[in-house]
Amino acid sequence: MNLAHSTHHADASPAGTGLPARAGVGFKPRHFDELQADRAPPGFVEVHAENYMGHGGIPHAQLTALRERLPLSLHGVGLSLGSEAPPDPLHLDRLAKLIARYQPAAFSEHLAWSTHDGRFFNDLLPLSYDTPTLLRVCGHIDQVQERLGVQMLLENPSTYLEFQGSTYREPDFIAAIVQRTGCGLLLDVNNVYVSCHNNRHDPLAYLVALPMHAVRQIHLAGHTEEYDSDGGEALLVDHHGAPVADAVWALYARTLALTGPVATLIEWDTNVPAYTTLREQAQRAEAILRYSCAVPAEMAA
Repeated sequence: MNLAHSTHHADASPAGTGLPARAGVGFKPRHFDELQADRAPPGFVEVHAENYMGHGGIPHAQLTALRERLPLSLHGVGLSLGSEAPPDPLHLDRLAKLIARYQPAAFSEHLAWSTHDGRFFNDLLPLSYDTPTLLRVCGHIDQVQERLGVQMLLENPSTYLEFQGSTYREPDFIAAIVQRTGCGLLLDVNNVYVSCHNNRHDPLAYLVALPMHAVRQIHLAGHTEEYDSDGGEALLVDHHGAPVADAVWALYARTLALTGPVATLIEWDTNVPAYTTLREQAQRAEAILRYSCAVPAEMAA
């Protein structure tokens, strides 16, 4: 694949009609009854696509009921876009069937890799940001968008180190992918905060360098602090197991000043709380979204 001739999928349409500019929650089966009984439910729900690749059973019965009531976002964790090998065609077939079945308003995946030489690693692993990697990732995204027939949203990673061989800054690398493939962005604000803290970058400068016009969805999540035996500066770990930190809420407000109102998900995947706690986090995001609609960008910034 020649970099100058990478396919730009201007004709790739967003999955469904797009998510509403509201706050949503990641769906957990234990919350199903409360979510269905909620008279003022969140703006949308999101699920991990790989959890719904079976043919039936309780997971699909629950998701079908939710989909009748709320917009749906599908979030993939298994395409391994940064791997040497292209996306698994069987995995793409399963995704295509899932998208056809539920007509989600959005489909997203990660800028990471998790497979190599037929082996799967239960993690989202980082990439070196150089031209060969750019060519490979763009080619894989082209394949995904062609097979699924939708615009994919690419999520920025949380990182704990940087490769010395990288020749692109992360936001510039992401911008190049968007320009060459026509994919959209899922902007994880917690990941921005975590990565910039760990690698000593300015999170606002990071955001400004991104193609913010391409942001179609935002993620918010909790992180934790890890310390080594030397007692030095904390390493922030994106663990999706706590409330959103105050500093991330502040960065979220600054982000909306750059993007305008964007669908925002509360991600909480470990130490899953009661549904009421998840809703309180979503309601806080909804309040900030409403404020971003009412206040001109130059004042919010």
